Amino acid sequence: MVAQITDGVKVSVETTYQPEYSNPANEHFMFAYKIRIENLSHYSVQLMSRHWNIFDSNGTKREVEGEGVVGQQPIIEPGGMHEYVSGCNLQTDMGTMHGSYEMRRLVDDEALTVLIPKFALIAPFKLN
Repeated sequence: MVAQITDGVKVSVETTYQPEYSNPANEHFMFAYKIRIENLSHYSVQLMSRHWNIFDSNGTKREVEGEGVVGQQPIIEPGGMHEYVSGCNLQTDMGTMHGSYEMRRLVDDEALTVLIPKFALIAPFKLN
């Protein structure tokens, strides 16, 4: 698990290879990632949008942007957290992701860019 804190918001990431949804013979490798966002600040924040940079070990780079996460724009109270699971497919058995969340502090509507730490997507058989 990797984690990073930006402006009092901690983002932790845990990944899992999904062999049941992968097809290596067709260059399709599926990974799930679980994100935990913890509000360590004294102010409520709302997650407005996300930006991902996805790198495949074959040199392919993709960027993904969108509102919220898995269809939600959660408000996270001080001391609270939000968790969700999503997925990413790669053409190879390893790659990386990192990115950011655009949030707003509800008390004064200030925009915050919260960093998502870089994490590896590696099929377990690659580690042997």
